[in-house]
Amino acid sequence: MRLGDFDYSLPPALIAQHPPDRRGSSRLLVLDRKAGSRAHRSFQDIPEYLNPGDVLVVNDTRVLPARLIGRKESGGKIEVLLVRKREGVGAEHHSQEWECLAQASGKLRDRTRVFFEEAVEGELRGRTPEGLWRLSLSGRRGEDLNLSLRQIGFAPLPPYIHRNGDGAMRAKDRERYQTVYAQKEGAIAAPTAGLHFTEKILEEIRGKGVRVAFLTLHVGMGTFLPVKNEEVEEHRLQPESFELSSGAADDINQARKAGGRVWAVGTTVTRALESSVDENGEVHPQDGKTGLFILPGHRFRAVDALVTNFHLPRSTLLMLVAAFAGRELIRSAYEEAVQQGYRFYSYGDAMLIL
Repeated sequence: MRLGDFDYSLPPALIAQHPPDRRGSSRLLVLDRKAGSRAHRSFQDIPEYLNPGDVLVVNDTRVLPARLIGRKESGGKIEVLLVRKREGVGAEHHSQEWECLAQASGKLRDRTRVFFEEAVEGELRGRTPEGLWRLSLSGRRGEDLNLSLRQIGFAPLPPYIHRNGDGAMRAKDRERYQTVYAQKEGAIAAPTAGLHFTEKILEEIRGKGVRVAFLTLHVGMGTFLPVKNEEVEEHRLQPESFELSSGAADDINQARKAGGRVWAVGTTVTRALESSVDENGEVHPQDGKTGLFILPGHRFRAVDALVTNFHLPRSTLLMLVAAFAGRELIRSAYEEAVQQGYRFYSYGDAMLIL
């Protein structure tokens, strides 16, 4: 398959720059694979499509406020995205070592000192083999650096959402770029299909006799990396940590044995479940990493319905959705969504594929 097979034209005005005024009020394009039909609904209508005995699987990862904005010692601006903490390095409460992405006014050099709010400061200490900067961070003596980072950090919004370091939206983004069921901190990007759910919608779903099961997949840097290979099969996804508990696996297997459908909320849940299923369609508890790259031709064994957002052209996420629904069906659905003025990407509208 060629990279151009997963391209489409999107007017920039349709890239959502802000979440909807009310969580759960987004539009919902419902795509029926068997009938090839489409319906335009509101996300609040999604409980109508679930049946008693189904199981809805969501990703309870919690997004780190991993975007830091500060100044270099020379006075120039620097922006940092914390990617992963280097465990066992430094005194946890007031100093830490991180691997990060960094961009600044002017060229960055080894041993560059950087300064942030709340007296948090750091120093760049070379690069990792994959090209990340090593960043040594420290805070005030006697103060918890984790708490300081949570106070000064911005939501790690993707680059197509333009905030330009403006702190006015910091609190709102930190709330809205997080699912209402987020529990386990560790992601540097939100599982965006879950952003639409409210406690009321989940309560309505449970009231229909639907189980809600939780797994954890910490979205990592692979989300930000474009596919560069023209032959997409040559691309490799960076592995991401995930955990599927025995209780969640039991809920999923029991639902399927009783004739219920397994609903995946997002591509992260889909990848975790498809990484945990055997040839017979039974999922097994897991605690590890997955680099599963799902392309058209993949045989889905664990997932029957998919809730997802509208994804970037040429992205691995669009390839997964095309694998689930079919390339031509997705292509025509995206064209219709553009014509209908749907909002795209992380803060945009949703799609339900049955």
